[in-house]
Amino acid sequence: MVMKDQPRDVSALVAYGSETGNAYDYAEEIGRFLERIRFSTHVSKLDAIKTPSLRHYSILIFVTSTTGQGDLPINARLFWKSLLRKKLPPTYLQDVQFSTFGLGDSSYPKFNWAARKLHKRLVQLGANEICPRGEADEQHEEGLDATFVPWSTDLRQHLLTKFPLPDGISPIPEEVFLEPKWKLVLRSCVISHPADALANGDHEAPPPAFEDTEPRYETEPAQTVNANASIESANRGIPVKLDVNRRVTSDNHWQDVRHLVFTSHVPVDYGPGYVLAIYPKNLPEEVDQLLKQMDWTDVADRPISFTPTRLTDGGSLYPSPPISLSGTSTTMRTLLTEHLDLTAIPRRSFFSLVAHFTDDQFHKDRLLEFTKPEYIDELYDYTTRPRRSILEVLQEFESVKIPWQWAASVLPELRGRQFSIASGGQLKKTREGNARFELLVAIVKYKTVIKKIREGVCTRYLAALSVGTRINVSLQKGGLATTKAEAKRPVVMIGPGTGVAPMRALAWERLQWLQEMRAQDEAKTNGQANGKPSIGESFLFFGCRNESADYFYRDEWQVLRDQAPFEIFPAFSRDQHQKIYVQDAIRQQGPTVHRLLSVLNGTVCVCGSSGKMPQAVRAALIDVFEKCGHTERDAAEWSLERLEKEGRYKQETW
Repeated sequence: MVMKDQPRDVSALVAYGSETGNAYDYAEEIGRFLERIRFSTHVSKLDAIKTPSLRHYSILIFVTSTTGQGDLPINARLFWKSLLRKKLPPTYLQDVQFSTFGLGDSSYPKFNWAARKLHKRLVQLGANEICPRGEADEQHEEGLDATFVPWSTDLRQHLLTKFPLPDGISPIPEEVFLEPKWKLVLRSCVISHPADALANGDHEAPPPAFEDTEPRYETEPAQTVNANASIESANRGIPVKLDVNRRVTSDNHWQDVRHLVFTSHVPVDYGPGYVLAIYPKNLPEEVDQLLKQMDWTDVADRPISFTPTRLTDGGSLYPSPPISLSGTSTTMRTLLTEHLDLTAIPRRSFFSLVAHFTDDQFHKDRLLEFTKPEYIDELYDYTTRPRRSILEVLQEFESVKIPWQWAASVLPELRGRQFSIASGGQLKKTREGNARFELLVAIVKYKTVIKKIREGVCTRYLAALSVGTRINVSLQKGGLATTKAEAKRPVVMIGPGTGVAPMRALAWERLQWLQEMRAQDEAKTNGQANGKPSIGESFLFFGCRNESADYFYRDEWQVLRDQAPFEIFPAFSRDQHQKIYVQDAIRQQGPTVHRLLSVLNGTVCVCGSSGKMPQAVRAALIDVFEKCGHTERDAAEWSLERLEKEGRYKQETW
């Protein structure tokens, strides 16, 4: 059964700031349950919202992740800037009611900082919190849902208490399918895309410079139809060619790690700490499996487009389509290959949606069980623990037949994956002066608890990418971004495993800064510079299993030591009976670390896997401050907090 929502005279804005898509997914889920309790609902990224419009809604729900060093995601920063305007009076939002939900990672010092400072600013402007803020933690053993499920249940009760349903009107039942605001339709002409070509570097035709501009959606500019269609930057605007795809670990090593080099004729400049987003593709055989499973083969190679399912949306701006499609050449096969994620671990909301598309009562009941709060442990054991994919779930629940028109509303978007750039200084340009991007990527491949092989969708794509392949990427400033203004400060870099990538970029960049400073000194003194370093010392703590197997860039470190005030302290965890990690090396070099950070006001940069490593590094630094600073534990902890407050502690973990 399909029902279009019948809103009452209450409205809700669900605004999100999302970096990887999690906040967007939760915002969509909140939007659906608000529609079920008869709110006229609008879901939008924060940057599409104008601050005066905040006062036009009965309730505001903000969902945001935290990125970088406590920052809002990139698609929320314009809104945040507008909210910080000094001319806004403290009564600006006095009649506004709101709640916030933050997504964070407790291994970061500024856990859920974005949601907290957004909440604080809203209160400063007079807004009233209707439901206590929720703060989810990536490190929770049951994931983000462990916090979101009880919080969203609490929010629903608060809203029904504050905005009770009129007599004779009930919430829309869960068994009723809420019609999405966009659906797919067939275009008039028929074209074909070979699956193999799609999976091996070919792309859709670029969008035309101008298409029809009616209707207008959100804050979309007139000259393009799809500018705001996705939470992705949609800025896949840097064409690059793969020049090197080389394995840097031995064939018999447990992990395949690749050094990749991309070049571009487009003039692009970037600094240390920047990240490159790669947009992967699903395998042709996976796409074929889903097409057959869903009975979509008849429409697989016919051109499609989005069409709105309703003409108006209660007077508010109509939301953009869930996916940005380019030109007129998109087919279902294209959509499944390049735009929709078939290998993602399904979220709880996915089970709620697909339960509408089966006539098998046993399957329906089982799918709906996974959506209930009391079964959150069982959902975790079925999905996250064995890393079960969406495609596998649909194959197990073979009675589910999703109408192809709703594919983009049911299946999640295949989003770009970000990788820290490993090139800096002279490595950023080719001999011809073209832009150059180097990556150090660990290919994700492992066996799960149910004895199945799992592969990362993007690293699998990169591993198979042939030299000479041309793709589009995007560039973004990451959490470790560093400028030349910081050159004279010493830096302590901590990068175990592939976390060494941005440290390598920073080391080479600092060498270039040193050379530029020396050249300037010589110019000022007519070639009589004293030769003393005019840049802060660089100390790198690198960790890996074995010196002979995964000591990345070992030859380069000696080059850097010869030319700059640079030193590396490797920790090989498996080369001796007692395991040694980066935190142990930090303690061993305590006096030097203390001098660089406490005496010379240096900076700390941490990169690598989240979880235990960042916490272990923090504990080691506190030990150093306590022992070498001859101080109490509380004062040592304060020393680390001071680094964070002064912006001298930077972390980028995943």
